Amino acid sequence: MPFYHRMGKIPRKRHTQFRKEDGGLYREEVMGTKGFSGIQSILYHLHPPTRLSRAEKLRDWAPALEEEGANRHRHLLTADMEPSGDAVEGRRHLLVNDDVALATCQPTESMDYFFRNSDGDEVIFVHEGEGEFQSVFGTLSYRPGDYIVIPVGTTYRIELGTGASRFLVIESTGEIVPPKRYRNEYGQLMEHSPFCERDIRLPERLETRTDRGEYEVRVKAHNRLHSYGYDFHPFDVVGWDGYLYPYIFNVEDFEPITGRIHQPPPVHQTFAGPNFVICSFVPRLYDYHPESIPAPYWHSNVNSDEVLYYVGGNFMSRKGVKEGSITLHPSGLPHGPHPGKVEASIGKKGTEELAVMIDTFRPLYVTQAALELEDSNYITSWLGD
Repeated sequence: MPFYHRMGKIPRKRHTQFRKEDGGLYREEVMGTKGFSGIQSILYHLHPPTRLSRAEKLRDWAPALEEEGANRHRHLLTADMEPSGDAVEGRRHLLVNDDVALATCQPTESMDYFFRNSDGDEVIFVHEGEGEFQSVFGTLSYRPGDYIVIPVGTTYRIELGTGASRFLVIESTGEIVPPKRYRNEYGQLMEHSPFCERDIRLPERLETRTDRGEYEVRVKAHNRLHSYGYDFHPFDVVGWDGYLYPYIFNVEDFEPITGRIHQPPPVHQTFAGPNFVICSFVPRLYDYHPESIPAPYWHSNVNSDEVLYYVGGNFMSRKGVKEGSITLHPSGLPHGPHPGKVEASIGKKGTEELAVMIDTFRPLYVTQAALELEDSNYITSWLGD
């Protein structure tokens, strides 16, 4: 979220001497995007961030894809996944293309290493669970309904709280930002935006770690996962300022845009990435024209694939979906309400549904892991009266 913020200790002028109590220099790091023309922050470390003791490749990141068959609608029952791993190694990638990868994760353990995605921004949607998102920029406490927006290059770890955890993970190859139509020329969110800067939660506290020892940072770079060794704790930052940092937006703070007749999906847009958008379907009043039909009309995604992740409530246009379900409605095929759902929606005043939608403008590919979760009957679910 591009507005200025600062935490901890920083010098009055950037790129000048900033000394510790013992007279030594703090180590200044400029962390920015698009060379030096994008947004950036400046961090001040106890140690040079280049101080590596080892480097190795762990594995390729890209998942295995299914053999291409008929283009068809999909329903993935991710609630059937066996919980395992942590917030990174527990990810199960289900749908991917060259712009974005979608994964679900039900971690059972906290990360005992640190992670950095150097290929693009990430968004972690918290379906279930509470805990801490800890990074070089400080600590954010998360809860259900949170979108944790993580800029490229951020070193972090996730500490799970008590109870079960379930995440939807959106990995981008570029920046993830609020929609351009809601921002003025200065980047400020305007009055017609469904959320504003007051709804954004920034890092709560910055704890400078002075620990020395062996610390592992796993880095996703060039679509491969690498392991690096450091002899100091990666969270050795004493202060930072700038426009680049992780933040949290909770879906409960999204103010739905409604109208007299059914509103199109773009009114639900929350974020934009390279060739994809993220939308939030939240509890809201239905249309109020006397002859309105609250259920969506059938529509064809001529040049986009539509993915819906079902979080909770009764989704008005669907039968058979559950919490944690993912549906894929690919380009080339019309889709819309299941039989009886149009008629059943007439006269209803509102909905309590909650879902996250990702629309991509290039085709998504289904992974082999997704096939294990597929409801094979979904393609025929529109048959009948």
